[in-house]
This record gives sequence, structure tokens and C-alpha cells, in this order.
Amino acid sequence: MSGVSGFDIFWLIFMIMMMQPILRQKFLEAARQRMIRKLEQKRKSRVILLVHRQETMSLLGFPIMRFIDVNDSEQVIRAIHMTDPDVPIDIILHTPGGLVLASLQIAKALKRHKAKTTAFVPHYAMSGGTLIALAADEIVMDEHAVLGPVDPQVGQFPAASLVKVRQTKPLDKIDDETLILADVAEKALNQMEYNLEELLNGRFPEEKVKELAKLLSQGRWTHDYPITFDEAKALGLPVSNNMPEEIYELMSLFPQPMRQQPSVEFAPSPRRTPPRGNGKSLI
Repeated sequence: MSGVSGFDIFWLIFMIMMMQPILRQKFLEAARQRMIRKLEQKRKSRVILLVHRQETMSLLGFPIMRFIDVNDSEQVIRAIHMTDPDVPIDIILHTPGGLVLASLQIAKALKRHKAKTTAFVPHYAMSGGTLIALAADEIVMDEHAVLGPVDPQVGQFPAASLVKVRQTKPLDKIDDETLILADVAEKALNQMEYNLEELLNGRFPEEKVKELAKLLSQGRWTHDYPITFDEAKALGLPVSNNMPEEIYELMSLFPQPMRQQPSVEFAPSPRRTPPRGNGKSLI
């Protein structure tokens, strides 16, 4: 019987390296499921994660950037349907936003759930993520987390800016394509304001509902404007900062792709203020 050749060893090492991203992904998924079960048992709720970060998903380890899409809405709505009406729902949001249709579907399904719904925002939930958070009974934010405006975008342009161009520039100076985009933009703004009023209705007085819907949807800020915890509280949104430690542990199980040189590095252990002693040396 012939021995193992160097060529065989090379192919074995190559196959192990090719399988490494897949195996690591499976281990991460198993760890997430364990943490989700732990959080569900603690809070007696259904926990749903909507997390979009770059993650090494493919066979060759290329990072994939994601956003809220129809596949997300299908999965979240399925999870809500599988939850009894009297079981609370906790949805963890970490997303830059995405499709208006998909975000609205999730938000409306969340609002219709009879038991308490809570949106957790450990870092950021912009645009469509904010739309979903606004449908919850309570929004739990880290003190450094942010939400964002939900003003619609038409192509690469803010809808409010397109409408402003049509209002401020003579029509004979505007090309047909811009006029068409402005018409679509006006419809998008009206639709978003209406949908926001529908989501907020019943949770705020009528005047407050209209105020918030207009403020968040009509382009007062740039689309990436960060609405901080303090600002969200000042706006009257139902926010708190009682973030469970398990949420942060879950987020640590969504690692970014490793770079050759990490941009942030620290010793991954808590640093606490040492208790004041009685002056004696301890070893």
C-alpha cells in the first residue's frame, strides 16, 4: 500500500480551508439559536432578529452587504404568524433600511400583534428599520444608538428634494425626466405620511400622530440624520434604555469579515471600577 503523497496532503489542506467559512457559519448560527432561546426564556417572548451586517457567507468567503427586502418580510411575518396572540414579540433591529414595501409589511404585521411588541436597537436602525421600530409598543435603545428619518427616496434622490425642485424652478427649465420623478416623489411622500399616521394611530393623540408623521417623512433632515436616544425621547417616542445584556451578546455573534489589519482592537473583557479597599495591599 503506497503512502500519502504530498499532493494528497495539499488537496486535504485546500479542502479544509475551503470548508472553514461554512463550518464557522454553522457554529455561529448554532450559538445564535442558543442565545435566542435563552432570551426567550428570560422574557417569555418570541425573539426575532433582523440584522444586516457584512458577513462571510459564500464558499470563498466574500462579504455580502444586505438590506431589508421581501425575503426578510416573508420570514418575519411567518415568525409572527407562528406566535400566539398572547405571546409578546421582541424584534432586534440592526439595519441601514431597505425596501419601503418590505419594511411596511413587517411594521403592519407587528402592529397587529395583540400582545406587547418591543423593538430593540442596540446600535442603529435607520430608514425602514425606524419604520418597523415605530410600529412597536416600546423601543429599547442603547444610549448611543440611533434611529433615522423615514422620508422616501426616489432612485438616488430624496423625494422631498425632487418636489422642491419642481416648486422652485420654472417648469420650462425642468426636463421631462425630472418632472416625472418629482410627480412620483410627491406620491411617495403622501403615501409615507399616510402609512406613518396609520402605524402611530392609537398610540398618540391625533395632533401628535400628524406632527410625528410629517416630521419623520417629509424630508426635514437628510436621510442619514441620526435621531439619538435623547432626541427620540424629546420627540415623545416610547423609548427606554433598559437594554438586556443578552442583546449585546447576540450582536457579537454577527462578526464583520476579518481584515488583514483590524480598525478597532481592545481586550474583550469588562473593565470595572475597582472597589475602594481599606488601604491594605492585596495580592
